[in-house]
Amino acid sequence: MPVLSENSASRTGVGRIGLASGVGSTLEFYDFAIYGTAAALVFGQIFFISSDEWFGAFLGLATFAVGFLFTPLGALLFGWIGDRWGRRFSLLLTFVVMGSSTLLMGVLPSYLAIGITAPLLLIVLRTFHGLARGGEIGGAAVLAVEHAPDHRRGLYGSFAALGSPIGQLLANLAFSLVLLLPMQAVIDWGWRLPFLVGGVVLVLGVWARRGIDETPEFVALPRSRKVPFLAVFRRDWKRLLLAAGVNLGLNANMFILATFMLSYATAAAPQGLALPRQPIVLGSVIGLLCHAVTIVLACWLSDRLGRKPVMISGAASALVYALVMFRISDVGTPLAVGLAVIIGFTLGGFLFGPLLTYFSELFTAEQRQSGVGLAFQIGSVLGGGLAPMIANRLIAITGSSASVGWYIAAGLLVSLLCLLALPETAPARTGGAA
Repeated sequence: MPVLSENSASRTGVGRIGLASGVGSTLEFYDFAIYGTAAALVFGQIFFISSDEWFGAFLGLATFAVGFLFTPLGALLFGWIGDRWGRRFSLLLTFVVMGSSTLLMGVLPSYLAIGITAPLLLIVLRTFHGLARGGEIGGAAVLAVEHAPDHRRGLYGSFAALGSPIGQLLANLAFSLVLLLPMQAVIDWGWRLPFLVGGVVLVLGVWARRGIDETPEFVALPRSRKVPFLAVFRRDWKRLLLAAGVNLGLNANMFILATFMLSYATAAAPQGLALPRQPIVLGSVIGLLCHAVTIVLACWLSDRLGRKPVMISGAASALVYALVMFRISDVGTPLAVGLAVIIGFTLGGFLFGPLLTYFSELFTAEQRQSGVGLAFQIGSVLGGGLAPMIANRLIAITGSSASVGWYIAAGLLVSLLCLLALPETAPARTGGAA
């Protein structure tokens, strides 16, 4: 990566760069978090009505996975657009498609109103949302990192990374307020409110992204008719797969914490803990605040100590903790579940914080958005998209939550091994050469 000057971001301003890169990833994770929360808490009674409540929850989580399955295709499409026609143009497209899909989910009729058409339309909207999501976080990370001074790439990369806890935090806060309503009101109409709020974020994001400059590195690139993702597959396929492996375990861990724990804690016994919804959601809110703090800390440290030392420490500590996380939660009180989630989110921030900057430094500018998007989304599909559904079935088959802990640990072991096989990229450790 070419060395950027201290003033490379000055024409747009650091605040506008942070807003433009962060608002999209915030909406991305807000959308996925409200869907995951709704799927875990109420969609089994709205779109996936079944005599077996645990299986109804499984169907809701399965449609959660559907959105992930299309993200690699979205990474191909929007990565190509971003590498060919610009980061800014690509991010405007992803944002409009993503936000519109969320709004339409909020007005979708229920199964009782239109029958099987309701879950089918939900799946269609999840598909479009997944396509747009596939191009979002990679593009947002590249936008921030390519505007950054050389020695602050990690800190600038945190703008996009913070979209995850902030988006999920806003989603949990929204559902905390919704759950103050009587449960029947939540099922009848209250669940729609968090989806409709996405429209406000949509307007803010379009304004922010229309006003930002194209990145200096993209402007300096010679125009080429080559297809960037083909170059990634031909020349950097090993690096692509290893980077995807890093994200696999991370995403499995994060989406178990963010989505499955809500379902597990509130579901009826014997599969779940039968705890009230409101304190479990509030515990997630505190955990996400801790996650945001550790993301910024990890990014700051990665600019000084290197990306790999920070990320390896995060992966190793999260791996060990996964083996005891469900022992804590299975004490069976809201306080115990909240503590389990808070510790998990805090440790996960050290792995996730520098990850987007690290991925951006692994690929050359000509194919950077394609490479980052594909690496992130392949790992996201194999890790995060399938994790809540797999966790649901593991408990159904084994009758023990410990099996989920071992599953998370196995995923984090993949992340750790892939990290060890990849090179360091931080200028603080490489002398300025990525």
